Amino acid sequence: MRSTLMVVALGLLSTQALAGPGHAQSEAMDPDQADRTIAVEAGDIWFDPESLSVAPGEVVAFEVTNSGQLEHEFVIGSAEAQNEHRKMMREMASGGGHGMHGDGHDMSQMHGAMDMPAVTLAPGETRTLVWQAPEQGASLTFACNVPGHFEAGMHGTLSVGE
Repeated sequence: MRSTLMVVALGLLSTQALAGPGHAQSEAMDPDQADRTIAVEAGDIWFDPESLSVAPGEVVAFEVTNSGQLEHEFVIGSAEAQNEHRKMMREMASGGGHGMHGDGHDMSQMHGAMDMPAVTLAPGETRTLVWQAPEQGASLTFACNVPGHFEAGMHGTLSVGE
């Protein structure tokens, strides 16, 4: 039941997220398609590097490692889409627990419809997210929207062709 509610909530949010500018291709892509790989470390509560730059249309494999003791996510999107996702995450947490990783909140599978490529990582886990930058220049955000993490500074700028 709870998983069904999450899927419905994500479906409803997808129409709002698609309206925001600065989205790019997020369907599943093979890491072999990447033009390059960028290593990203997610700690408690930070990302290294703090900013990233890619070329328009570039296909990037983000190899994200959670070196912290907390669960984290790495989500790419416009500021507007990140705000909507953060709101959804707060609502999920206030509804009886976060449970991102074990209760079907694997955003690498669910965010295709939202055009917000993402991975969720347990402590010590490494996952690869392959993403194609938009063809036009844009200023996007990468973030962890686990409640409280973004507010504590766990976000960065992803510049496309700027």
